[in-house]
Amino acid sequence: MRDCVYLKFFVIESQRHAGQLLYQWLLREASSLGLPGGSAFRAVAGYGRHQVLHEARFYELAGELPMEVVFVADRPDADRLIAHVAAAGLSLFHYMMPAQSGTTGNV
Repeated sequence: MRDCVYLKFFVIESQRHAGQLLYQWLLREASSLGLPGGSAFRAVAGYGRHQVLHEARFYELAGELPMEVVFVADRPDADRLIAHVAAAGLSLFHYMMPAQSGTTGNV
């Protein structure tokens, strides 16, 4: 096991930056900065700082669901990604928690 952090950004599915979906941009930028991996997850429902509730319903317009973009990385790498996002002019809610990572078996 090794000490690391769990970093999570919250975005809206259809949000865009630099000509691409924001969750894709975050994953690509993190990869280019050397973070070891990341994933994006679509939520069933949620609301954020603007108090707008988004839910997965039959009649809801596609692309308006909340998404989580998560990374497990060393603290300096996570800090670098946060600074990179801010330097790109984005104001995204995120949080970071201490974590431990490892692998099972002889991988």
